[in-house]
Amino acid sequence: MKRPRMDVNLEELDQIIERGTHAPLSESESEKLKSVLHALAGMLPQPRTTEKTKNVLGQSAAPAPENEPEPVKGHGRNGASSYTGAQKVGVPHPQLQAGDPCPGCEKGKVYPQKEPRTLVRIVGQAPLAATVYELDRLRCNLCGEVFTAPEPEGIGPEKYDETTAAMIALLKYGSGMPFYRLEKLEQVLGIPLPASTQWEIVEEAAEVIQTARDELIRQAAQGEVLHNDDTGMRVLRMAREPSDDRTGVFTSGIVSTQQGRRIALYFTGRQHAGENLRDVLQHRAANLARPLQMCDALSRNTPKLSDGAEILLANCLAHGRRQFVDVAANFPEPCRYVLETLGDVYKYDAEARERHLSAAERLQFHQQHSGPVMEQLHQWLEAQFALKQVEPNSSLGKAITYLLRHWKGLTAFLREAGAPLDNNICERSLKRAVLHRKNALFYRTLHGAEAGDLFMSLIHTCELSGANPFDYLTQLQRHASELADNPSAWMPWNYLEQTQPGHIH
Repeated sequence: MKRPRMDVNLEELDQIIERGTHAPLSESESEKLKSVLHALAGMLPQPRTTEKTKNVLGQSAAPAPENEPEPVKGHGRNGASSYTGAQKVGVPHPQLQAGDPCPGCEKGKVYPQKEPRTLVRIVGQAPLAATVYELDRLRCNLCGEVFTAPEPEGIGPEKYDETTAAMIALLKYGSGMPFYRLEKLEQVLGIPLPASTQWEIVEEAAEVIQTARDELIRQAAQGEVLHNDDTGMRVLRMAREPSDDRTGVFTSGIVSTQQGRRIALYFTGRQHAGENLRDVLQHRAANLARPLQMCDALSRNTPKLSDGAEILLANCLAHGRRQFVDVAANFPEPCRYVLETLGDVYKYDAEARERHLSAAERLQFHQQHSGPVMEQLHQWLEAQFALKQVEPNSSLGKAITYLLRHWKGLTAFLREAGAPLDNNICERSLKRAVLHRKNALFYRTLHGAEAGDLFMSLIHTCELSGANPFDYLTQLQRHASELADNPSAWMPWNYLEQTQPGHIH
């Protein structure tokens, strides 16, 4: 609601505030104070929630075409089919069976419907549950021998089973819940589990399933496109070599894609993303074609490969676009042109995905549609400096310089089949490490960081593959010997085949 214009001065405001500390303000005085506060709030810059063009430039969304029907609004709830992890209980009709006479019309016969009526009921439970078995003991009053009831079948010899380690790892490294926070939660629920014990449990599990992470690294090295980037991390106790002059610690994220399959890897330490990618590529088969690497234009993201090894470099278009997002408030019209032009390219890429084009077909599609758009943008960028429309040292000039300097890498999608537009998939994967940093603040040791990298790699690869990470971590521990013998058969996308009844290991 627009407030009416009101004339006030600073001396009058001071008097109102001073008087308000001793007695309630009158209605007119309250109105004056509110008007000033609303005016000040309107002068403050409003934060952007996204980098969409309409939010950056403050433009309203385009109205839907008249011939398109409005989308039907749903209730926003998940259907029964969404609960893939729920226990399913069949409920037969108590009186009727297939072929029985209809009790309604008394003429026809009833037959089963294709889809049953579904009811979803959800109950709360502790992340970790415990069962206390009280085994009867009887003692002979003559000889003193004690007879104890046998342990129930199936409880196992270990206090903590495989699901315990899987749940702790999923909460800690998948959802960002620190050990001490889980300790407090479990203590309140009557299941005490000290943070030190939690670490011992996941540390032991990490040693058991290390082979799966090693196999992920080997298969990721064979990928067609490898995305990489890093973010800052903190390790409290980490020994450094005397010759090591680096002070930073990083978590690098690498996402490898091949024929629609995606693998996520995490590495924490002194090395940058490019150095970690170099180490991964050492596992690449020599007879494979050069891989594509997608990253931003920072030199530390580019690996320095050994002699004879080559890589095709593509730079992130979203990073180039972000340069103009950051200065759009000061240069709205030039930034509008760049953002809308790049928006057309992203629309073409979305259309290619909707049409399920192959890598070669997508390349031809982009060359036909996005090529002229990018060429026109390139000419416009160069003209800004040639015609002295923009000062090179200004923030807009630096944004333009960024695009021109890295134009070859930013337009790799117009030359190489399968080259992505941006590195967003890797940046999304790094949010898992950022979540850990925000909640747990640090790793105590490099050994702890390695365990975190292992679990994050397995958990995020499960999510990228549509697998259940809790079940996956559990099955890896239960089939540790089979995993060691044939790790490639225990990946997130195929491990269920090994757990089917009747499967011969």
